[in-house]
Amino acid sequence: MTSGLLLHGLGATARVWDGWPSPDRWFAPDLPGHGSAAPLPEYSFGSMAAAVAESLPVRRGLTVLGHSLGGVLALELASGRYDVQVDRVVALGVKVAWSEEDLARAAALAAKPVAWFETRDEAAARYLKVSGLQGLVDPASDAVDHGLAREGEKWRLALDPRAFGVGAPEMARLIAESQADVVLARGELDPMNTDAELTALHDQVVTLPGLGHNAHVEDPAAVAATTR
Repeated sequence: MTSGLLLHGLGATARVWDGWPSPDRWFAPDLPGHGSAAPLPEYSFGSMAAAVAESLPVRRGLTVLGHSLGGVLALELASGRYDVQVDRVVALGVKVAWSEEDLARAAALAAKPVAWFETRDEAAARYLKVSGLQGLVDPASDAVDHGLAREGEKWRLALDPRAFGVGAPEMARLIAESQADVVLARGELDPMNTDAELTALHDQVVTLPGLGHNAHVEDPAAVAATTR
């Protein structure tokens, strides 16, 4: 029976969880505007969490593991605002410190028109770059196909670029409002955050030795251990 929820990061799809242990116990949706999921009129942490909540097959007694953007949505779901009861949140690889330059760069990406590519290979290379999965996922795999869309003879990412405009999370507030036990996790080599940044926010921090930002793809078993 499903008792867990897996939420991928910005630019990726649910296929990042293909190597996850005991997949029958976990529900892994595409986030709004990603993969096969419909886009939203506007993107905020609240609107994305609400859309995820509507798709859940189980709404009580959940453990939620979210990566990066998915980690923020896991905390949002644990607030009690979405008629979902979350017992445990593991927020993995969340970027918690945002500069004005970071926000401006994200806003610029959100404002860009959809990019079209002449070949699948070009689109696949772009998908792997945007999702941070270069070197971790075979460009020829059907997991990459799930992140692409084809119209006629041209290819694009399935990602709605407006999702880049979701903004910076108020992590201290989200952790304080959580009705669940919260763990902040990171790969030791993740450039998106530091041990010091996470420990300044929360007293339950796990650092995974030798792993990077996409620790859940690099070593699913090591990340799965943080949910127990």
